[in-house]
Parts: sequence; C-alpha cells; structure tokens
Amino acid sequence: MSPLSRWARHHPRAAGLARLALTVVLLGLVTFEGIALARQPTFPHAVVWCSGVLVCLSAAPWPRLPLVGRATFAAVVTWTATLTLILTNLPIAVWGIGEAIALLVLLSGVLLHAPARTAAVLGPALGLGCTAVPVRDVDPGRFTLLFSVLAVVVGAYSLLLRLQAVQRDREVRAVRTAERLELARELHDLVAHHVTGIVVEARAARFTRAHTEPERADAVLARIATAGDEALGSMRRLVKVLREDDAPTTPVAGLRQIRDLTERFSATGPPVVLHVEPGLEDRVPADVAATAHRIVLEALTNVAKHASTATAVRVGLRSVPTGLELRVADDGGRPARLSEAARGGGYGLAGMTERAEALGGTLTAAPTPEGGWLVTALLPL
Repeated sequence: MSPLSRWARHHPRAAGLARLALTVVLLGLVTFEGIALARQPTFPHAVVWCSGVLVCLSAAPWPRLPLVGRATFAAVVTWTATLTLILTNLPIAVWGIGEAIALLVLLSGVLLHAPARTAAVLGPALGLGCTAVPVRDVDPGRFTLLFSVLAVVVGAYSLLLRLQAVQRDREVRAVRTAERLELARELHDLVAHHVTGIVVEARAARFTRAHTEPERADAVLARIATAGDEALGSMRRLVKVLREDDAPTTPVAGLRQIRDLTERFSATGPPVVLHVEPGLEDRVPADVAATAHRIVLEALTNVAKHASTATAVRVGLRSVPTGLELRVADDGGRPARLSEAARGGGYGLAGMTERAEALGGTLTAAPTPEGGWLVTALLPL
C-alpha cells in the first residue's frame, strides 16, 4: 500500500475533501479554458471542452467507481477527441491543459494500483493521450514537449513506487511465512508433548488394569482423555496456521503458560518444582518467552521419554547479567517403554539448540554427577 493510500485510509474525511478539491481545480481549469476560447465558439472548442470535463470527472478518485473503469473511459474520450480534431485538420487554438493534467493523475493511479497486464495496456494509452492533447492546437510545440516530459517523469516515478510496493509485499509475505512455519513447529511440539503423554499413560493403564487396580486405571484413563483433547486442539490450530493466510501469528505461549505446563506434567509424570523470579514475566519479550516455553516443553517431553521413573524435576527461570537463564533438571530414572516410532527421531535437543541460537543465545544439555540430566539455556534480553 502506498503512503497516499495509507493516509487516505486513516483520514477518510480529509481524503474526501482532497478528492473534492482536486475535482474542483481540474474542472475550474477546464472551465477557464472554455471561457477564454469562447470568443469564437466552434465545433473544435466544444469537443475540447466536453472531452476535458469528462476526463477531469474521471480523474477524481471516487471510491465507488473502480479506477480501471474510470481510466479506460478517460482514455477512450481523450483519444476520440484527439483523433477527431486531428483528422478534421482544423488549425485552431484549443489548448487542453486541464485534460492533460487529469490524464497524468489517472496515469499515476493506473501504474500504481491496476493489475500488471491492465497497467501495461492502459498506462501507455493514457501517457500517449496526455502527450497527444497539445497536438490538437495550432501551435503544439512547447506544450507537447512539456507534457511529454511530464508523462515520462510521472510514469517512471509511479513504476518505481510500484516496484517498491511489490518488494515490500514480498518481504511481508516472507516474514509472515517464517512466522507461520515457526508457529507450526511450536504447535508440532505441543502435539508431540501431548501424544507422548497419551502413550505413556496408555501403557500405564494397561499395567494397572493387569494388576486389578480399577480406581487408579480410571484416573489414568481420565488423564489420557484430557491429553487427547489438548492434542486435538493443538492439531486443529496447527492445520489452521498452515492452511489459512490470515491465521493469527502471535506466540502460542510464554512464561505465564509454563506454570500450567508443569502442573499438567506433574499430573502424568514426575512432580515438577517450578521457580520463576518475581517480576520476570513482565520484563521478558514475547519472542524470548515463547522460546523459553518451547524449551521447557521439549525438556519435559524428554523427561517423560527418557526418565519416566524420576522422582523430581526442577525448572528454574531467573535473570542474569547476560539475559534469561533457564534450567530444567531431573534426578534420573529409567526410560519409558515406548516403541521406536513413539520415541521420535532424536531431533529434540537439536531443535532446542537451534531455537536458542536463533535468538543469539546458547543451550547445553548434559548428565549431572548425581545421575540425572540438566538442560541449561541462556537467552539474551
């Protein structure tokens, strides 16, 4: 969108007054020409005056009348008048400055806003029509040169603005595509987290049922149903993000959602102790908070897969001089009994590292001397 169009959208009343002023100025100029040349009213004078009025009315940017239709009508009118006067070979002073200015206004609008194919045909017709208007006069030399230069300048400048707008639209689409892909990855992690919990709980339910503990089995099945609902909701949003261009591209979660995440994890896995530095939620930018949430999500998913018998998991977030420090630690345990398909391809750690480095941070994951596993991320603020 050009700056002029953006201004018109934000200031509709002022834009309406500007349209009215432009129309009045152009019609006033044409009327002045008609009065000045009316000392000897002739057929050529009437043709020029009628053509000027119609073209000037077409140049006024009326919102309800499409630009292409107005420009096409103006091009037909001006070329009809020009060919009529040239073919009749009547050397007479007819001027037409107001009409030529109106054609320049339409030329700029067509080159800026019309579809490419339409602009390629209609633009030259308007530009040459502007140049041909002075040729009607008995002494067209100076005015022909003037409006030829103006047509070239207006056309070149309008094309430059159009190219800049196209490039800007491409950049916006590229940024939006990158945001959608990032959201898709985030939602994919949510779905994987929920599905992993479902698989773990389903196997626990089979074991509980085999040992005839119906009450515990009912509780496990209830958690499976809850996790399944959350997975379906995340999957629907994932599909919406990938299919719809106007899907919301705000981060899925931030620091405030980490508490809900740890509570859900504690209900199906090892208990989680969460510590968040007071006031930290209000100081961390949204993109950093979303990355921190995804790292915690992936780390807890790995705990469910690789340390399902851990007795405690500690998650801590605090500010340090170099940014935000995030630590996720467990006290060790045996891996969950999952199939190879359920375990995944082993890209979780690489994905966490990539996300941290994308923000200019670092991430390390290593076993602790006590036998557990520690994930530490440092994200700049």
